[in-house]
Amino acid sequence: MTTTTTARKEPVRPVSPGAARVPRRTGRLRRVSLPYLLLLPALVLELLVHLVPMVIGIVMSFKELTQFYIRDWGSAPWSGLGNYRMSVDFDAPVGEALLHSFLVTVGFTLASVGLCWLTGTAAAVFMQGAFRGRGLLRALFLVPYALPVYAAVITWVFMFQHDNGLVNHVLHDQLHVTDKPSFWLIGDNSFYALLTVSVWKGWPFAFLIVTAGLQNIPGELYEAAALDGAGVWQQIRRITLPSLRPVNQVLVLVLFLWTFNDFNTPYVLFGRSAPESADLISVHIYQASFVTWNFGTGSAMSVLLLLFLLVVTGGYLLLTSRGRRTADV
Repeated sequence: MTTTTTARKEPVRPVSPGAARVPRRTGRLRRVSLPYLLLLPALVLELLVHLVPMVIGIVMSFKELTQFYIRDWGSAPWSGLGNYRMSVDFDAPVGEALLHSFLVTVGFTLASVGLCWLTGTAAAVFMQGAFRGRGLLRALFLVPYALPVYAAVITWVFMFQHDNGLVNHVLHDQLHVTDKPSFWLIGDNSFYALLTVSVWKGWPFAFLIVTAGLQNIPGELYEAAALDGAGVWQQIRRITLPSLRPVNQVLVLVLFLWTFNDFNTPYVLFGRSAPESADLISVHIYQASFVTWNFGTGSAMSVLLLLFLLVVTGGYLLLTSRGRRTADV
């Protein structure tokens, strides 16, 4: 004898479409907003550390802010565009000195960026092949980049000393390249001393970035080129450099911005007053602000420097993006 039981069916309640969509929308909203919430603390810190002082500096550039108004800089009288006119008046002493500093900085930046890129790329290509001791050599190459800036530059200050410096000892006493020991931290030689230190501490970064870019180039391309009879220089010209073009575009821009704004290297190397041949614009603005106590003029120079770098960066990105589109076509 079998007993059958019939399950009692519950009545199906109609559910509105809007009620079913609400949890999905809420979950999607949480997923979309979560990354922005995680970035919010960093954005707030960025606002406090960079943007707020930038806005204050722009306001200061429109004021006659001297040592008489340091206690209450808000009470300094407005000068309008007077500080900007003084900075770009190249017939006046202030504008002429700023123009000289700008030209020195442009020449120094172009030379430093070019040598850093050339040295870093050559070292990265040389280290691409496997050989014994490559890891140790890579670590030694990165030592200048890993050292603190102040420790590295102070070491170079001792090496550039006139009487007992290592540079004069090697060039004059051992190699007999110069007739007498040279002054490296004053006069015209200060430009070459500054360039040497800048390249020494900057090329490992280029080496690191180019080395990372070389890892993305398939080895089969070099093998096929070697089978076709291409030499080392042809492989570098036809394979390595075109493949590294996106990496080099970013690398050159970063090196340019870092070098043009570099303050620590010339300040530690020469002190408050840099020689005329090594008067970079970063140190020049510092002298105009904190040595002569004319913060309004110094702020105007800083704003002009910011505008120049924005224009150069925008033009560089525009040219590189056009070149990338042309290459893709």
